[in-house]
Amino acid sequence: MDASTVYQLFVSTYHPDPNVHKQAELNIRGIEGSNGFLPIVLQILASEESELGARQAAAIYFKNRLGKAWDPTKTPVKPISDEDKSVVRQSILQALVTAPNAVKVQLSSSLNTILSSDFPQNWPEFVDQVQACLTSSDHRVVFVGLLALREVIKIYQWKSPEKRDPLGPVIKMTFPTVQQIASGLVGQDSLEAAEMLKLALKIYHSAIHSDLPKCLQESSSLVPWGTIFLQMIGKYIPTEALPADNEEREKYPWWKTKKWAYHCLNRLFSRYGNPALLAASNSKYTAFAKAFITNFAPDILQAYLKQVEGWIKKEYWMSQKCLALSAVFFSDCIKHKSTWQILKPHTESLVAHFIYPQLCFSDEDQELWNDDPVEYVHKKVDPLEDFHSPQTNAINLLIDLARDRKKHTFMGILTFINSVLNKYLETPVEQRNGREKDGALCMIGCLADQILRKNSPVAGMMEPFFVTHVIPEFKSPFPFLRARACDITKHFSDLDFANEQNLATVYQSVVDCIRDTELPVKVQAALSLQPMIRHESVRNAIVPNLPFIMQELLSLTNEIDIDTLANVMEEFVEVFAEQLTPFAVQLCTQLVSNQLRDTFLRIMEDVTTAQNQGVDDNLDFDEMGDKTMAAMGVLKTIGTLILSLESTPEMLLQLENALLPVITYTLNNTIIGKIKSNFNLYAEIFEIIDSCTFSSKRVTPTMWGVFELIYKAFKESGIDFMDEMLPSLDNYISYGQDVFVTNQQIQGMMFDIIETVMRSDRLGEADRVCACKLIESVLLNCRGHVDQYLPAFLNLAFSYIFTGSMKTTEFKVHCIEIVVNCIYYNPQLSISILEENQWTQGFFTTWFNTLDKFSRVHDKKLVIVALCSLLELPTESIPASLQAGWSQMLNGMLMVFKTLPKAMENRQDMEKFYGDGIDDEDEFGDPISGANFEEDELDDAGDDEDVHDENSEYLEYLASQAAAHAHDADGDEFDDDVQEEVLFESPLDEIDPYIRFSDCFRGLQQHNATSYSLLTKDLDVDQQSLIMTILANADAARQQPQQS
Repeated sequence: MDASTVYQLFVSTYHPDPNVHKQAELNIRGIEGSNGFLPIVLQILASEESELGARQAAAIYFKNRLGKAWDPTKTPVKPISDEDKSVVRQSILQALVTAPNAVKVQLSSSLNTILSSDFPQNWPEFVDQVQACLTSSDHRVVFVGLLALREVIKIYQWKSPEKRDPLGPVIKMTFPTVQQIASGLVGQDSLEAAEMLKLALKIYHSAIHSDLPKCLQESSSLVPWGTIFLQMIGKYIPTEALPADNEEREKYPWWKTKKWAYHCLNRLFSRYGNPALLAASNSKYTAFAKAFITNFAPDILQAYLKQVEGWIKKEYWMSQKCLALSAVFFSDCIKHKSTWQILKPHTESLVAHFIYPQLCFSDEDQELWNDDPVEYVHKKVDPLEDFHSPQTNAINLLIDLARDRKKHTFMGILTFINSVLNKYLETPVEQRNGREKDGALCMIGCLADQILRKNSPVAGMMEPFFVTHVIPEFKSPFPFLRARACDITKHFSDLDFANEQNLATVYQSVVDCIRDTELPVKVQAALSLQPMIRHESVRNAIVPNLPFIMQELLSLTNEIDIDTLANVMEEFVEVFAEQLTPFAVQLCTQLVSNQLRDTFLRIMEDVTTAQNQGVDDNLDFDEMGDKTMAAMGVLKTIGTLILSLESTPEMLLQLENALLPVITYTLNNTIIGKIKSNFNLYAEIFEIIDSCTFSSKRVTPTMWGVFELIYKAFKESGIDFMDEMLPSLDNYISYGQDVFVTNQQIQGMMFDIIETVMRSDRLGEADRVCACKLIESVLLNCRGHVDQYLPAFLNLAFSYIFTGSMKTTEFKVHCIEIVVNCIYYNPQLSISILEENQWTQGFFTTWFNTLDKFSRVHDKKLVIVALCSLLELPTESIPASLQAGWSQMLNGMLMVFKTLPKAMENRQDMEKFYGDGIDDEDEFGDPISGANFEEDELDDAGDDEDVHDENSEYLEYLASQAAAHAHDADGDEFDDDVQEEVLFESPLDEIDPYIRFSDCFRGLQQHNATSYSLLTKDLDVDQQSLIMTILANADAARQQPQQS
């Protein structure tokens, strides 16, 4: 293959004429399966003589081609030959050496793809190649060695320890060399040295992320690495060397390298080296933790304190990330008694000079507020946005100090806050520093849980505190203090005011702030109003203002994509459902037209623009995620609204028409498929479709039009959302059966969905259970109308039943139930199909051997009605293979009847549990009664002992549950039960199994003596007694109306 021709094709891919670059792409696709093509692509992107544009185009293609076709298990259409793979493996590291940075990014990703599939089995020499790079005298080659090592370690970063075995030899061979490289770099000042050292530290961090290898626990490794980390943290970076702009400073290479030194030490300490934080599952690190807390942690803590002290004195600048990581480390040090003793003398200074300044409204805050109030709200309100900010970590440090070491810190912190607030009060109005008060109020808000705990010595002071320090700020000349007043109201929503007038003043002030001209104030007001509705007087006051409040919430959600506002709306819809009903359609229409359409259009524009510019890989998924989460929140509110209108069918019909544009838009745009790894709107939109059809108990022409869109979405990108689709699809069958049984096109679409799910290699057993449930719904709801599908349904079931490939009880039971449903639907036709395929004897053996797994009430009813239908067949219709074991039919039914009462009792208990819900008094009850100060509230004798970390305990519990699930997945098959589904409805609900059996049994006795005789000839005394009990229960049931 001619390399120059291939090169020209890649040059043409960025030709200004779209026809030229489109043809070039087609030509590349046409030859990409040819042997030798991929090595030529690698040669082009590695060549320093090639145009940068061609190299970048080749690198992007190379990465995508490997992603689709390198792993043979993905069964690519055009696989890559073994010869080409061998050449690529031999050449890729050298290609990284000569590649510019823009190409290195793509090549590194490609290397990761290769290693994920080939290492170590198909690339055993890789580690030797990396080691050769690391020991090279050419710094470019050394850098590539580090890049390659990082990629192989990333593969194992998230794996469990038992799956990390191949990583051990890699670390043993390469880490001593990497440590020597890092040691030589830490004393240098060039930006190139910073980049290379940063990469070395990231390698170390990845290696210890989920497990600490034995070789890295040894002092021969830990001491030199720890020395590098501490040298890096202590490295002086002159302020004059930094850019003037703060954002650019954050990106300065040496500060980014410092950040990774902090990361490494924090990880060593929090996960492995702090006995107070050590999870039970990590007991293998107990000895290491004891040594680390004694020999290393004190020096690390002193180094962190020294850095913070220099920042406090303004001797040098510190990056936001390093401030945040320092706070995290201090928080962890609070937990263990030895590190707490070192930290303890510094707490007053840390509160006043480290925590407090970070919580005050800053110049950067003011600039963002003025320039981009929407982004300001995202930064300050969105918990995910704020998760790693220094402010959040400073708040966590403050809370940990007050909660875990309250004897030494709690009253001191409150005294400091009080001094700031009193100073503000004593200062003439025109000279007051609103930023200082903002920081103090932020601190008191963060401590609300501690302050309001039962038996708290200060809880009773909070109402006067509000009157003096909070209520006046609702009218503050500083907009950020008006926002803070709303925020602190939200934090203290559990405060019970003794004076009802004070509560009324706070409520009215919050409502006034919703009218504020400043967006952040309006948002904080809306968020603070939500928890206030626990007060009855507030709920009563809200009712006349509902139209205004809901309109303001709608306007805000249209102005800013933040899902927490949608949560406020959803709660208002739930609490004030009755009052909102008169204008529910208007509300929903506005939700749809204003919020969703605009949000979706913006998402589409973002993606379309990015794709047209060929920067698909650089798409800002975080930004899109914000918009999508906001859209999801609004969809949830709409769903709540629909359920509140269940008793007003005429309004539901109007609501369906109002919702049609957004349903159509969502299902028609496969953009959702591009972002489903983060969020998915399919789940929410299918819940709305489910709510519409379920609430009205019918399928309107509008919703039948939606069904066609669902089918189209399923065929294009929705196959992975079968679980979310199931309730809606079931409703189309259950509540739309009048149309379903007469429309062959709709039947065909439904069967195609079922067959695709049952046969697709892309889906698992949980999805196939959904398909089984749809088959059941068709057979139960469309009796007498779908005979033509029986052979196909049975074929789908038997493609699994006899194969031994089923892994879960749920799928096995539901697969068998396809056949059972077919027998119930039409026993004569079903048995004839079983006979034709020689399935009969094997199926009944498998079915009856599995009867104990039919655990739900529905399963047991289905067995009973199906066997009754079978028993009522004329004797001449029963095949000889069944007649021989005819009495076993009755035995099987009796087995089911034995366990039916217990199953019904369990179901009734679950219905009672779910039906009762939460007591009314709990809904807005006392939320703090469970939280107590110690008997001697602030005199906790264990203040200088280790603090038991509840977060670690909870995470440990989650880990144990995950491990249990993993063990179950790998353990014995069929050892789990199918769980009762309380909300599941089917036509069998109307059938009394006792009456059905009685009718069948007595009918056989009177009209089919031969069958009756075959059936009862082997009954023992216990079985006869059970039959009499069943018949007596049937007679009793006939005497009284069946209870629902």
